[in-house]
Amino acid sequence: MPFFRRKTKPTLHYRIDDFTDPWKKSGAILLQHGYARSSRFWHGWVPYLSRFYRIVRPDLRGHGESPVDFNPATESTVECYIEDIAAVLDELKLDSVHFCGESFGGILGMALAAEHPKRVRTLSLVSAPVYQNQKSQEAYAGGYPTREEALRTMGTKKWAAAIYGAPHFFPAGTDPGMRQWYVEEIGKSDPEVLCGLYGLLRHANAQDFLPRIKAPVLGLYPAAGTITSSEQEELLAAGIRNLRMIHLPTESHAILTLKPAACAEHVLHFAAQYDGIACRE
Repeated sequence: MPFFRRKTKPTLHYRIDDFTDPWKKSGAILLQHGYARSSRFWHGWVPYLSRFYRIVRPDLRGHGESPVDFNPATESTVECYIEDIAAVLDELKLDSVHFCGESFGGILGMALAAEHPKRVRTLSLVSAPVYQNQKSQEAYAGGYPTREEALRTMGTKKWAAAIYGAPHFFPAGTDPGMRQWYVEEIGKSDPEVLCGLYGLLRHANAQDFLPRIKAPVLGLYPAAGTITSSEQEELLAAGIRNLRMIHLPTESHAILTLKPAACAEHVLHFAAQYDGIACRE
């Protein structure tokens, strides 16, 4: 589990999963997690992807095992996060990757594909909104006036239990162990990192990036969701020139964790289609 240490920038942690044939020059898929999550949330995807592609799983600054060695209040910007991703690619000598981003990680993928088109071969969006609508802002505030107040008053563990541990967050029949793991992992997050990032998310809107995305785009979305509403999907369809949309049979935003096999196989074959390789043996 390498750490990428920089003299004047935050240290970044990332994971590499590579079970490709050592005599082949395989491509790379970068999996970027979303708000309050970490590279660990992609664990269930790795077996499906890493036999055919080198997998890079970065932790966003201040998330997962990336330390909080920056000021979250002033250094949580789209520009900072994109610079971090590009720096990891440079460190690994990867000119371009298939980028797959979940939720906020998908917003970063839209920005990267628009600002640095040569670095993104394909873009896969997993439950990625274009912006934070009012309904989702209220839902994640936990009854407080703002999410920041909820995080600072309750602490991350109690906030995670209240939001992600609520009965309606996952569908009925979800493995209780997975529910508990999900809440505990998010509960490890630093509250000031989450407050700083949410200060960005509250006002962020990726709509201007969409027409500038040249890479083919795959959208993996729940059939109906609070965060990724039909209005959001209409913005994606109107703005992205080459978009394929797939809906999974759930209303939960957490398809990353609920549907790892289905999602990973869609992303694998989407990437392989543009590389002209067969992902089977």
